[in-house]
Amino acid sequence: ESDGDDEPYQIPRAPAAAGQSSFGSKRRVTFSSSNIIDTSTPTKARRRRIRTSSRSIDDRISFCGRKTIYTAGRPAWYDPSGEIKEAFVIGICGGSASGKTTVAQSIVEKLNVPWVTLLSMDSFYKVLTDEQHKLAEDSNYDFDHPDAFDFDLLLETLKNLKIGKQVDIPLYNFTTHSREPYTKKLYGANVVLFEGILAFFSKEIRDRLDMRVFVDTDADIRLARRLERDIVERGRAIEGVIQQYTRFVKPSYDHYIAPTMTYADLIVPRGGENQIAIDLIVKHVNRELHNRGVKVRNQLFHQSELTHDSPMPDTFYLVDQTAQLKYLHTIIRNKDTDRDEFIFYSKRLMRILIEYALSLLPFEDVAVETPQNLIYRGKKHVYSNVCGVSIVRAGECLEPALSEICKDAQIGKILIQTNQHTGEPELHYLRLPRDIANAYVFILDATIATGAAALMAIRVLLDHNVPEEKIALLSLLVSKQGVQTVAYAFPKVKIVTTACDTELDQETGFIRPGLGNFGDRYFGTDFTGYSSDTDDTTMSTSQNLSFQPCTPDSPLFNPRTFTNTHE
Repeated sequence: ESDGDDEPYQIPRAPAAAGQSSFGSKRRVTFSSSNIIDTSTPTKARRRRIRTSSRSIDDRISFCGRKTIYTAGRPAWYDPSGEIKEAFVIGICGGSASGKTTVAQSIVEKLNVPWVTLLSMDSFYKVLTDEQHKLAEDSNYDFDHPDAFDFDLLLETLKNLKIGKQVDIPLYNFTTHSREPYTKKLYGANVVLFEGILAFFSKEIRDRLDMRVFVDTDADIRLARRLERDIVERGRAIEGVIQQYTRFVKPSYDHYIAPTMTYADLIVPRGGENQIAIDLIVKHVNRELHNRGVKVRNQLFHQSELTHDSPMPDTFYLVDQTAQLKYLHTIIRNKDTDRDEFIFYSKRLMRILIEYALSLLPFEDVAVETPQNLIYRGKKHVYSNVCGVSIVRAGECLEPALSEICKDAQIGKILIQTNQHTGEPELHYLRLPRDIANAYVFILDATIATGAAALMAIRVLLDHNVPEEKIALLSLLVSKQGVQTVAYAFPKVKIVTTACDTELDQETGFIRPGLGNFGDRYFGTDFTGYSSDTDDTTMSTSQNLSFQPCTPDSPLFNPRTFTNTHE
């Protein structure tokens, strides 16, 4: 997420090559060369901001002529049992204006990973008292001392990012020397780049870094960059900048920052200009990510052979199979049913499904007064806040039914697509209510075949602090394998459906006998080569040229809410 004050990252058009270098926790490598650097003109700092800019890097871009197409999603960050695979955290330390942010940007440009988060230590300055504010205005407050940082909040944030949780990042304004009244939400990272002058100072933080890089830049260059940044970009007087540097910045570097160089796995001279060191870092990160990769869908297919004869879990709820319900299913399963009839009878099933799911929520006793001034003792839902999260696109069909029955229900969306090369599900887009952690959440999807998309949707909700026991997965049709997959990974999640078929075609991914591709039949895209219901089948790239789910022209696209934002 960009706060608008920074230069955009340049996204690479070609993937970086995999490397073979590795770094131990006690090994240190220093890179240098005989290249002559002209220090008469200070290297221009690329960090142009008046406030901190911890953010997520949108590396999901390809180019087609003048169009920018957002297509690459976040691959699974968990195994088939739902357990988290931790993000790879790179710590970048160095003196003030040494080029840490430039190094981080260069790493992002060369990395071939979908979701990267940049976490700046500048976001975690402590809230100043009135007396400290006065000192800061007079350039008499030491912002480079360890006591100036909130290490407890920083450690908690880094821990949550590493395990995939959503975090709230404070924003620090360097002009007013105060935190902004709002925070920035970060979520979804395969790689976390953490940079700061004291990134290696705390042992607890060092222990959570998978790779430690120290940016070593000449003191004269750092001073020149700091003068330019503070005078031009932050509007400070030159006397105050020099006074602050000599009184606080230089002594703090000598006492607190330079000694932490011994903890570094790599020492990078000249910052972002040292492309050899950056290339080596990128190769190592790519190899580590490859080793941590998970093939969820493939493992689910193999797992189905072991669980074929297993009983259905206690959290599986099937609507009573009355003759009326089977009548509705007969119509929508019939391949000769026209689209209008298919939509009409599907909506009837959806209302039955939603009503049945609501009956499974906990109730409590309540007494009300009738128009005859008599007391009626009845029931009411324990949870007044119900939220529906649809898996785009077939899951959106259930949204109207939920809104008609629960008029105050909030709606969120998750777009999960199958990678055409790997066959694995990837998260492309999400928009969730801010208070979703306090709601009972219905995940809405038309069909559940392998359960791969459902696993990812549940994992996203858990990462946003929704308790597992407050999640229900609603679907018109499920396969036995999909139910067992979800129940095995998340045993507290309720699975509610109107029908369950026992077979799953291992080649196409379709439920058997099933009802075909629900999204295609509902939206009338059966014969257009358009298919986005990734839990049913995997289309080849040539068959799916009409589907560009997150282009700027798409109804899903919103410049403010496209990446890691919540409405």
